[in-house]
Amino acid sequence: MEDEYGHDDLTPERVAGLAGRVILEFGANWCGICRAARPAIEAGLENAAGVIHLRIEDGPQRPLGRSFAVRLWPTFIFLRDGREIERVVRPQGPEALVAALERLRT
Repeated sequence: MEDEYGHDDLTPERVAGLAGRVILEFGANWCGICRAARPAIEAGLENAAGVIHLRIEDGPQRPLGRSFAVRLWPTFIFLRDGREIERVVRPQGPEALVAALERLRT
């Protein structure tokens, strides 16, 4: 799993063209809620082999987060072939991420 948020080069059009299963994680390196959620996130996504996980730096003037109407961090968008399948906002534990990952695979 990546340590930092990034991917400033992603656009809504590029995301729509992504093939396969992808998880977009929106947040910020300085976000205390994002940092506090790391253990739950890592546990929830530990079985995400074969799924691309991109940690997206979000904030004002960031068009990708706005295109997905992200309002709170961390927000997870589960995509299959560029289409949103599931969304998890501020997971309190790994369970919501595990369930969303299962739905992504079916």
